[in-house]
Amino acid sequence: MQVRFGVLGPVAAWDDAGDPIALKGPRHRAVLARLIVARRRVVPVAHLVTDLWEDPPPDAVGALRTFVAALRRALEPQRPPRSPARLLVTEGPGYALRAEPDAVDAWRFERAVTAAGSPADMLPRVEEALGWWRGPAYADFSDEPWARAERSRLTELRLHAVERQAEARLDLGLAGEAVPDLDAHVAEHPWREESWRLLALALYRTGRQGDALAVLRRARELLVEHLGVDPGPGLSRLEADILHHAPHLVPHRQGPADTVWARAAAAYDRSVPSGARARLESTVGLMRDLAVTGGGGLRAAREHRVAAIAAAEELGDVELTARVIGAYDVPAIWTRLDDPDQASHVIAAAERTLAALQPSTPDLATTLPPDPTATPAGMTATPAGTAPLPEHATAASQGGGTATPADGARSPLGARDAVRARLLATIALESRGTNATRGPIAAREAELLARRLDDPGLLAFALNGVFMQTFHRTGLAPDRDAIGAELIALSARHGLVTYEVLGHLIRLQARSALADFAGADTHATAADHLAARHELPLVGVFTQWYRALRLDATGQASPQEVEAAYRSAAARVDGAGMPGLEHGLLPLALLCLRLRHTSPTSADDSADFGPYEPWTRPLVLLRLGHRREAAAKLRDVPDPPRDLLLEAMWCLVARAAAPLGDRETMARARAALAPAAAELAGAGSGLLTLGPVSQHLDLLR
Repeated sequence: MQVRFGVLGPVAAWDDAGDPIALKGPRHRAVLARLIVARRRVVPVAHLVTDLWEDPPPDAVGALRTFVAALRRALEPQRPPRSPARLLVTEGPGYALRAEPDAVDAWRFERAVTAAGSPADMLPRVEEALGWWRGPAYADFSDEPWARAERSRLTELRLHAVERQAEARLDLGLAGEAVPDLDAHVAEHPWREESWRLLALALYRTGRQGDALAVLRRARELLVEHLGVDPGPGLSRLEADILHHAPHLVPHRQGPADTVWARAAAAYDRSVPSGARARLESTVGLMRDLAVTGGGGLRAAREHRVAAIAAAEELGDVELTARVIGAYDVPAIWTRLDDPDQASHVIAAAERTLAALQPSTPDLATTLPPDPTATPAGMTATPAGTAPLPEHATAASQGGGTATPADGARSPLGARDAVRARLLATIALESRGTNATRGPIAAREAELLARRLDDPGLLAFALNGVFMQTFHRTGLAPDRDAIGAELIALSARHGLVTYEVLGHLIRLQARSALADFAGADTHATAADHLAARHELPLVGVFTQWYRALRLDATGQASPQEVEAAYRSAAARVDGAGMPGLEHGLLPLALLCLRLRHTSPTSADDSADFGPYEPWTRPLVLLRLGHRREAAAKLRDVPDPPRDLLLEAMWCLVARAAAPLGDRETMARARAALAPAAAELAGAGSGLLTLGPVSQHLDLLR
């Protein structure tokens, strides 16, 4: 068994599977920690006794041997009786822990932080290493003299790692990403002059000259007031360089566009007072742009969104809060949330803000169909490829201007209605993939308001919300295809590039579900062209997955070639900033591939299926021959989430229920899948497929 040890936090150990190893009481952990501090060297028994007890008991040596024996059983449970220990060994006058160099997180951390390399190589390595910390080093032995020096050394190394991370980000032109971590770092460790210097430099490179100088002044005041010393030459030189706009402060690779950005940002920083509401709204606009860059940009935008909303609410300005919430209108194509906790915060804030706003129109819910499972947004049925129009919105869409409500009375619309529509569309987007009725109702209200207001950008945002609420049952690919067609036409007319891309991706998914891969190819090509022209890197994540799906569904490649294509696509998802997309997706795609082909693939029944576990586990157990366990899991399987993989999850359930003879589950699956009889199961995701739904219905019959 390969044991791993953790001391960057409370002392712990884990086995091969990553499960915690029980280390019993504090004395056992103390022995282990003391041996790790020794770094594979022998610690004499006499030293261990002195370190473990301030006043050793008469039988301290015997107690120590008992602790060692218990640790050996825990760390090497399969070691035959009376055979020599391999890990915690007896040698000479004492004991030693012969852990491998990679087995202790502190040892790995030290190598990762001190290793040489380019900034591009170093940044991901140091970022990963900082993530290994679970708390202060040797957290449960903070008062022990034998741990004090090692704790101080590791703490200093961690602070150095934070600064190396910041340096690498600055070298790579990622000053904006460096600022938040450095800001927290100097607040916690105010005597580190290098951290103050890096923070000021990062602020300057993001165009915040005023904030950079303020940081340097704050550092000077702290050093003088609390330590009685002036700032060192590094801080003094940087302050002078900033005041004189020294060219070397900006990396040489900065082009004309970067220079314009820096100067404009500096002018904004000088002109707009600190604390002004305009700063908050501008910040949300930047986060919206940052989100479509993918990777760290998307993660950073998500992290700061809730904080921006909270800041707006604290100001007590309802309309400002509404604008801050609704301005984050980032097109969304994937139905599983990346951060459910954040979504719940956003929805709650949007609901509070809606309640505080005084609408200029009656409650639109009274003019809409009460059944949230009706055709999305009250749309009339239309042929595939044409735009859906709500029956009560025809006048607005054809003639422009204000439409007549369903009851024939004309209602005045204004700026507040546009704000309400954005809040409602936000609720529809943030409640995607759930079984709640609030999302569909909010989507229909947002769409109706947007059509009445004749606002193309607002309508595109609302249609995105409508799209996200078209998963209340299977078989709705034609409806989504129509939404995508309207988004493309609307966006092309009004220059809404990101929503034009969204429309193409929606139609790519819908045409795949309907087995029209020639049509899906057209939309994949169009999306890639727009993405290349407008620097939208996330688009390629979806189009590459689609091309792997196409190979799979059309039979144009062997299962092994398809598997390679899926793995290549999955590698692109890793680090794209969309955990709701990446977790469990590759194992699911490979499982679906193996179910459809007799040729062997490397799909792993023990793989982490993430959020798809409840619907894959019965089938995996059945394949392993565990019929009783599979039947028990199948009886407890819930209805799948309302998302792009709805049909696929039901087909997995069907494949397990039929051989097990679970007629009740078979009936549930058949009723759920019947509306999708003409579709390819899972292909509507643009990611994977289990083949025709009709074949699964035949199996269930």
